[in-house]
Amino acid sequence: MRALQLQRLAGPDGLAMVEVPEPEAGDGVLIDVVAAGVSFPDLLLTRGQYQMKPEVPFVPGVEVAGVVRAAPAGARVKPGDRVMGFSFTLGGFAEACVVAPELAFPIPEAWSFEQAAGVVMNYHTAHFALHRRGKLHPGETVVVHGAAGGVGTAAVQVAKGAGARVLAVVSDERKREVAKRAGADVVLLSKDFQAGVREATDDRGADVVLDPVGGDVFEKSLKVLAPEGRLLVVGFASGQIPSVTVNRLLLRNVSVVGVAWGASLMQAPELAGTIARELEALAAKGFVNPVVGRVFPFEEGARALRELESRQAVGKVVLKVKAD
Repeated sequence: MRALQLQRLAGPDGLAMVEVPEPEAGDGVLIDVVAAGVSFPDLLLTRGQYQMKPEVPFVPGVEVAGVVRAAPAGARVKPGDRVMGFSFTLGGFAEACVVAPELAFPIPEAWSFEQAAGVVMNYHTAHFALHRRGKLHPGETVVVHGAAGGVGTAAVQVAKGAGARVLAVVSDERKREVAKRAGADVVLLSKDFQAGVREATDDRGADVVLDPVGGDVFEKSLKVLAPEGRLLVVGFASGQIPSVTVNRLLLRNVSVVGVAWGASLMQAPELAGTIARELEALAAKGFVNPVVGRVFPFEEGARALRELESRQAVGKVVLKVKAD
């Protein structure tokens, strides 16, 4: 089968299209991949900057959508089903991929393969962050940074589904429309989001801030938390890992909360099924509707990663691996 293989740790330029043996299903679900999600961890992997450091050569990609070719007895999916899945062992940038049965989910009938390709990691991360780690309650105010990206648009929709008021933060006017389309109540530009949050909350501040950016965004976000507010650390797209002077937390009764959805599954794999059912319910009510950005041909995986690297991406960036 064809696969995009990382042959050297040189960023997106290290990718090459090669022929590799098809994976064996074993105890997993073997999926003929139609579309693959392109994520920030994929970009970090190409530079050897992610916490997981596989030996080169390897095939990146953790998010896939396609059709089941083989599945073990007892799996929630069967051969012929349209599914979306997440692979802890990478291998998603290929024409076939194996995922664990508990991480393969049916695709809602109304969704395309391109929409489904970015759901498992982004929406499960958003749900885990806001509900399990952020303890979000109906009526609270949530600030979402990077709100036009894959995780950001997912977080906007999950927060709205929870009955929250959502203040979306984006970097430019082009991204403003994407965040609004995702369902945000208010969209703020990042350059002056602090003033915008204060104005939108009558100076009270936000109950929850979801931050996948890091750097100075983290520092500024601490200052817009309401009493007993929670700052959710999801990632560091800025490339800068911030630190915090903990007396700020004590004096203002606020919390900084780490969010690692993947690590949580290692300890409690059943969590994936619980989150999936809740997301299915939100999709049925119209809250969850994945926002797709640019769709690149399979051969242009390097360009897709550069789109993320430039921070110009809106919605979920996707590789079209084969025709539906």
